[in-house]
Amino acid sequence: MLSSYTILAFVLGFLVAQTWKAVSDLARNGKKGDAAQVKDFFSAVGYFARSGGMPSGHMASFTAAVVYLGCVYGFGSGLFMLGACVWTIVLYDAIHVRYAVGEQGKALNEILKKAGKKALPVVEGHTLAQAAVGAIIGVVVGAGLFLIVKGGF
Repeated sequence: MLSSYTILAFVLGFLVAQTWKAVSDLARNGKKGDAAQVKDFFSAVGYFARSGGMPSGHMASFTAAVVYLGCVYGFGSGLFMLGACVWTIVLYDAIHVRYAVGEQGKALNEILKKAGKKALPVVEGHTLAQAAVGAIIGVVVGAGLFLIVKGGF
């Protein structure tokens, strides 16, 4: 039964990180920043679920799930080790592959802008600091949920 809360850990990690990202963007930029593009429900969902920025929702969600699994099955279990391996791939992808693609997308859009063409959507990655903060959120959410479920909180 405890393992069924893994998806809840994943979702909570994502929600905490994305809420932090949205609130900090609104506090920093008000209606001038990305929030200015929110016009209806679907654009609000897109704004909330956007990639890139501080903190990493990908890292927060996946870390929360992996930490929760470690708490339930043990940090020496095969399930936790498998999760840790995939976590490493998610981290590498977030700070290397997707970050590089985002930077290339921005550069390409500058070229397109100068040529009078329409900009392409850019999927942003994360810096190491953004991924680290997301991972910290994930540790807190995953361990916290385990303590709550076990009745230790």
